[in-house]
Amino acid sequence: MGKLILSEFITIDGVIEAPGGEPGFKYTGWSAEYFNDEYLQFKLDELSKAGSLLLGRKTYEGFAAAWPSRTDEMGFADKMNSLPKFVVSTTLDKSDWNNSILIKENIIEEIVKLKIQSEQDIMIFGSGTLIQTLLQHDLIDEYRLMIHPTIMGTGNRLYSNIGGRKKLQLIDTKIFNTGTVVLIYQPEK
Repeated sequence: MGKLILSEFITIDGVIEAPGGEPGFKYTGWSAEYFNDEYLQFKLDELSKAGSLLLGRKTYEGFAAAWPSRTDEMGFADKMNSLPKFVVSTTLDKSDWNNSILIKENIIEEIVKLKIQSEQDIMIFGSGTLIQTLLQHDLIDEYRLMIHPTIMGTGNRLYSNIGGRKKLQLIDTKIFNTGTVVLIYQPEK
């Protein structure tokens, strides 16, 4: 059974909105200044261990518009493009990005089945609305919060509608020389 792992770029004040330069937001691209080889290697290692991605519609649309045309020496783009991608959306009619499968109905049941059937971990990037649903149903097995040393003061926050308190246990930390801190948690049993 695969673990459902949330890997999220987040500010000190909990904002997850537009870290990669997505258009239409007041503050966008705030994570890029913290990228370096150490940071990118962490993300590549994380992605290399994943068997699939679980994405909400908005994140899927942003990724599907950007990743198919990208290449890089580290192999990150190849992995993003080749991994199976499960896209949760009630409004999309199709998913054209390579290896993308739509989940339109019975979302919780389908994600539970996906976890049971998966032999490798399932990574969630972005996908703020989907994350709220997963939190409400206690489906996230691990939280990898990449906390960036910046305060936004406004924007969509990671934890806004989670259905009550969630107790977590810290299992690991990483500190990058750019000031980004990765806190890795699992739900307290």
